[in-house]
Amino acid sequence: MTLITATQNKGELTLSRDLRLRDASAIVVGTVIGSGIFLVPSSIAGELRSLLAVLFVWLVGGLLTLSGALALGELGAAFPGTGGLYVYLRYAYGSTTSFLYGWGLLTLIQSGTIATLAVGFRIYLAQIVQLTVVSQKLAGVLCVFLLTAVNCFGLRAGKTVQNLFTGVKLSGLTVMVGLLLLWGHAHPFGKNFWPQSPVHLHAMHFAAALIGVLWAYEGWHVVSFTAGEFRNVQRDLPLGLLYGTLLVVAIYLIANIAYYTTLKPEQIQQTDRVAASAIGSLFGSTAAIFISALILLSIIGAMNGMILTGPRVYYAMAKEGLFFRAFANLNRFRAPLIVLLVQGFWAAGLTLLGTFQELFTYVVFTGWVFYGLAVSAVIVLRIRRPEIERPFRVPGYPWLPGLFTLAAIGVTVSAVVTAPLHAVYGIALILTGLPVYAVFIRGAKSSGLSKS
Repeated sequence: MTLITATQNKGELTLSRDLRLRDASAIVVGTVIGSGIFLVPSSIAGELRSLLAVLFVWLVGGLLTLSGALALGELGAAFPGTGGLYVYLRYAYGSTTSFLYGWGLLTLIQSGTIATLAVGFRIYLAQIVQLTVVSQKLAGVLCVFLLTAVNCFGLRAGKTVQNLFTGVKLSGLTVMVGLLLLWGHAHPFGKNFWPQSPVHLHAMHFAAALIGVLWAYEGWHVVSFTAGEFRNVQRDLPLGLLYGTLLVVAIYLIANIAYYTTLKPEQIQQTDRVAASAIGSLFGSTAAIFISALILLSIIGAMNGMILTGPRVYYAMAKEGLFFRAFANLNRFRAPLIVLLVQGFWAAGLTLLGTFQELFTYVVFTGWVFYGLAVSAVIVLRIRRPEIERPFRVPGYPWLPGLFTLAAIGVTVSAVVTAPLHAVYGIALILTGLPVYAVFIRGAKSSGLSKS
């Protein structure tokens, strides 16, 4: 296996080590909770007919996500460098696989997620302010550029925005859930929880609902990209992943309970704006604007988390000679300026090229291929590299990593079956990285940056 090692000149600027446990938790929570909990429940209600089944699928999705988070906690503590999944894939499978992940991250996964969130932002902004089609698209692009500009002022600016929006988001969700629980009714909750007629849980319906749930949990892994910027990464990264994921799972379960105290399953199925419909049914349509504003703030927080974390991977690749040298340059705020701008412009362009559904499908398929590989790297490295010090070990080994890997295979296969053309495009885009990799690896070897 060929590994690439980074070099650092004396006096060279490096990334700031300014992240703590609370920042890690804020990145996890703020990035994961975007628009999913406000939109996904309607599609899940269409697949599952009782609240008991609905809560079960959210719990299963949460446990799978927690399994992945715990696995990354072990890998992050063992390999505490900037780049996260990119680093873990390199140690487990070699630099070719890790490069294809980094390439896919920039061209589609991370940038596509930012673009998907930007499309969601412009859709919900149009529900508050009257906008033309052109001005909607412009609003999405401007949101990407504004958050990119913020992160150009360094880690401290980016994490401040992240912590702020995460706090506002959690406060808004608390108010929403509190209102629904206080003004909702126990009778419909009990009836929805356990219907009088028998409920048959079909595997295909459950699998379809689970895919929607996993999209709502998307983004839990990105905090690993910033591992090199923690003050105490071996403690705070695993704990941040654990605490952040547990908080998200709890919020999702409580929010679903709140929806079902207010709306009937049939009502939830018929609206793609469940939170707004629930609040509107109790307090009128004007109050539903509060939910649209909350979704906008939630999306902004999730988008900022993606914009903040992604460039750390490309920075790590460039430091190892496997990407453009300029991507390793830091400005006076110790931010990877050039790659932030490249990511921002590319993501903004993607918002103009695809719809929400198209972008979402691309991201799910390509992303989960690498999530499965990264989590299974725990098993691979336990076998190949047992001597590595592991300050944190994933509990339930090998069952938890194995279960997540199987789930990742299922999600990938499902995406291929439901949208084969999008899957082909995703695979083709990832494979375009092979000739690019050949160029960079040749240059790294000639520069003496590679070693076996």
